[in-house]
Amino acid sequence: MADQLTPLEIMTKLISFPTVSSETNLPLVDWVEGYLARHGITAHRWVDPDQPHKAAVFAHVGPDVEGAVVLSGHTDVVPIEGQPWDSDPFTVVERDGKYFGRGTCDMKGFDALAIWALVAAHHRGVARPLQLALSFDEEVGCTGAPPMIVAMQDVLPKGSCVIVGEPSVMRPVTGHKGGIGYSTHLVGFEVHSSLMHTGVSAIMQGARLIDWANARNAENMAKTPDDVAALFTPPFTTCHVGMINGGTAHNITAKDCRFVMDFRVVPGESAAEWEAAYLAKVRDIEAEMQALHPDTRIDVSKKFNVPGLVPEVEGEAETLVRALTGDNGTHVVSYGTEAGQFQEAGYSAVICGPGDIAQAHQPNEYIEVSQFNAGHRFMQQLIDRLAI
Repeated sequence: MADQLTPLEIMTKLISFPTVSSETNLPLVDWVEGYLARHGITAHRWVDPDQPHKAAVFAHVGPDVEGAVVLSGHTDVVPIEGQPWDSDPFTVVERDGKYFGRGTCDMKGFDALAIWALVAAHHRGVARPLQLALSFDEEVGCTGAPPMIVAMQDVLPKGSCVIVGEPSVMRPVTGHKGGIGYSTHLVGFEVHSSLMHTGVSAIMQGARLIDWANARNAENMAKTPDDVAALFTPPFTTCHVGMINGGTAHNITAKDCRFVMDFRVVPGESAAEWEAAYLAKVRDIEAEMQALHPDTRIDVSKKFNVPGLVPEVEGEAETLVRALTGDNGTHVVSYGTEAGQFQEAGYSAVICGPGDIAQAHQPNEYIEVSQFNAGHRFMQQLIDRLAI
């Protein structure tokens, strides 16, 4: 039998692959498939036809029946450019009770624990199956999970509940906001700024859309939140523009203006209604622009759409994680994950993973050794439960 690597050895290997979202993750997928194969586990991959250098990988151990517990993670990490690292980001370094490296916290630490658990469950034998699901492109809008979930159900018996291992300090997170984003490109008409009344500034018209977002935020902040919204910080849907670019010179009305308008939607509110409201405002402003010059326009395309995780009433995934952690608190987050996508596909879903989200995406990203060890104990307890 092939040697079983420790969780730390597996994490160290995973970190060594620089799987920034803009790059390939195939070497990592090759390694995972090979490692599982050496232990007699058949892994399957789904290759993105639009990005053949990207793939998801998933596997099943235990009885060939439905009802598995699914351990879900993503393989991509955020870039390191412009960040002042004190060590090689793609080499795990231990110091001061922490493991440093890009992805240690978000979320190759959990991925390593999940791979370890799958192999350990296979060799021990379990009465209830366990599945592994590792996606790609989570960091650029959770676009890799939906096709992976469909592909899994075509190949493996459908799982029952999903533990998404985003860093939650090993607490069960049962709800998160949804996220939708719209790439917005305003095309204006250039004239000298001294004659700006004869032109159309894409930037100044874009500012009207951003001001619309500011007004919606003010309205939402003033409302009394319902019981679900009140769980979140902030307790309302937010509208946000994080980057904007455009224009040619300070004395020319801007020909172009580009930004992404994103919404973090509280569960219970309709993302479709927010989309309709934004597009209606876009068309109103576009009509006013075209009344000044017919060659102007506003192009909008959906950049990402991540459904929220809706708290479940006595959900199977939540119940399982609470039993393993002993944590019966109410925990929700405002960032998005792939948990809502699994939930939409008919799985019970919960978020629980080692590490603190505050360390994600940071220079000198780390996971505390104690958190990584807590994740290991969690996996051992999960296997004990599945073996019964």
